[in-house]
Amino acid sequence: MILHELIDYTTLRLIWWVLLGVLLIGFAVMDGFDLGAATLLPFVARNDLERRIVINSVGPVWEGNQVWLILGGGAIFAAWPPLYAVSFSGFYLAMFAILFALILRPVGFKYRSKRESPTWRSRWDWALFIGGVVPTLIMGVAVGNVLQGVPFHLGSDLRIFYDGTTLFELLNPFALLAGLLSVSMIVMHGASWLVLKTTGEVAVRSRRYGSIAALATIALFALGGLWLWAGIDGFRFTSAVVMDGPSNPLAKTVERGPGIWFENYAAHPWTMVAPALGLAGAALALLLLRMRRELLPILASAVSILGIISTVGLSMFPFILPSSVDPRSSLTVWDASSSHLTLFIMLVVTVIFIPLIVAYTSWVYRVLWGKVEENEIRDGTGHAY
Repeated sequence: MILHELIDYTTLRLIWWVLLGVLLIGFAVMDGFDLGAATLLPFVARNDLERRIVINSVGPVWEGNQVWLILGGGAIFAAWPPLYAVSFSGFYLAMFAILFALILRPVGFKYRSKRESPTWRSRWDWALFIGGVVPTLIMGVAVGNVLQGVPFHLGSDLRIFYDGTTLFELLNPFALLAGLLSVSMIVMHGASWLVLKTTGEVAVRSRRYGSIAALATIALFALGGLWLWAGIDGFRFTSAVVMDGPSNPLAKTVERGPGIWFENYAAHPWTMVAPALGLAGAALALLLLRMRRELLPILASAVSILGIISTVGLSMFPFILPSSVDPRSSLTVWDASSSHLTLFIMLVVTVIFIPLIVAYTSWVYRVLWGKVEENEIRDGTGHAY
């Protein structure tokens, strides 16, 4: 038996669908709190000392957290090439805006305190705010558009044609709702981090804004679910489902219609755990923030993020990128993956390196455990920003 045949093609495709979700959730949880902290920077910090406290709470770890974004992009490229091609080319301007905003973060961290000028520092503070809120908003908008279907189709030779016109067509009402949900979710997470890592007025304001963001997360998530059920078409197979065949999205027929995204929950009731975690995690984060707990709120907000992102994946399964102009061209878990051998080799590499990344990350957070104190910022001991 050839080594890669130890795991059949269908199982490998399913494993990589799960791994893609794990990487996206890992990015949202690990990089989400520093995006949230940057978004909150102008609101929870009222003077230069307080702003330096917020910046130094994420400064030592944000670069390591970016690894999850790189892993997610790499997994899409290697495991789902058509998904990478459509999303990274069709959403080119949106991706460019995200990249520009993310570039502002390292530049802001490095240059913000190079000069004593209040004007200089204020401008970089707003640059850090943009670097937090813009990627968060656009990624949420992208998810909202994916749920509605993306305007692309495949030619008979499987060439991809993007039929969208402008960036502004992506800013439709449902997608904007998804974007606002993304912002509120990440702000809740960032506020919970600041409650854990700071003291004094910064922690008090973070608790207040985190509570508001948790309430907004609950309301927007519930509203999005109702909207999806009542006004957004889903997609389903109308032909036989071939789970172990060659990757050819055109070898199927698909229909779209209202309420289809909820069929998986009826067929598999256990999947209701995902939306329940999304709502319960945010509600628990709100309660724990109001109870002035420190460690538990960020764990609860992480559970909420896990539930919300999992809800999207489970609702759409097996679709990963539906087409709004040609449902037959929609990309699914079963017909848009790399080859059997490629998926197996990548799985072996992942099994080796993901535990190393988790172990290293855990060690870093253990070493850096503790609060950022005002006297340490004033004395310049142990803090670079």
